[in-house]
Amino acid sequence: MFPAPFLLRFSRFPGRPFCRAGQSLREAFLLGTIVNTIAIVAGSVLGLLFRGGIPKAYNQTVMQAMGLAVILIGFKSALQVDDFLLVIFSLAIGSVLGEGLKIEAHLERLGQWLQRRFAVAGDGIAHGFVTASLLFCVGSMAIVGALESGLSGNHQTLFAKSVLDGITAIIFASTFGIGVIFSAVAVFLYQGLITLTASFMREFLVPATISQMSAVGGLLIIAIGFNMLEIKRIRVGNMLPAIFMPLVYFMLRQLWA
Repeated sequence: MFPAPFLLRFSRFPGRPFCRAGQSLREAFLLGTIVNTIAIVAGSVLGLLFRGGIPKAYNQTVMQAMGLAVILIGFKSALQVDDFLLVIFSLAIGSVLGEGLKIEAHLERLGQWLQRRFAVAGDGIAHGFVTASLLFCVGSMAIVGALESGLSGNHQTLFAKSVLDGITAIIFASTFGIGVIFSAVAVFLYQGLITLTASFMREFLVPATISQMSAVGGLLIIAIGFNMLEIKRIRVGNMLPAIFMPLVYFMLRQLWA
């Protein structure tokens, strides 16, 4: 989830086609997302196999350690930004939109539906689904990797993210249960949508835009870390539109120029 090395790649594809000769659109665009989805499912299955075999104290300590690591990753992404005012306005406007759309409430209702549908006694499917979905989706690697796949057919960032997400899914599923496996669907839809629409917005997705989007995503990752450590309950889901506010800003500026 360290976007800086990846951002430079976008400047190297000024006139290249979105997919190489002989590649289907599905292969060129969605391969990275498909691999990422499979990694989360596989990690979740492994985590479920370990569930119950790991003492609660170990699970709690590992989850706290993961929360600290998540906060560190968020800081690394958030601090690589120059235009702090744009980040502030993006968070404010995006949060207002998210509150109006009640995104987190819809995510929780979906998680609760999954819990009623699949839960066994004591399972917190809703919590596992919401926490894992947000963590896997809002990171800068999700944004940058999905954009790379759509713009250049390069899936290396999403392949690296797949390894990280697979390991995280093992830990999450061993703690939260089967709800984590359903986050793979959210990742597929979220990253797939970004990848497929990237080609249509290519002129706006310059490194500066991606940097701002990654910075906002980094701040949301920090908020997820706070939630994992139970420091303060933050409705991260309602802040998701903030990630795309820098893109909207650059699109409007380009149109008015």
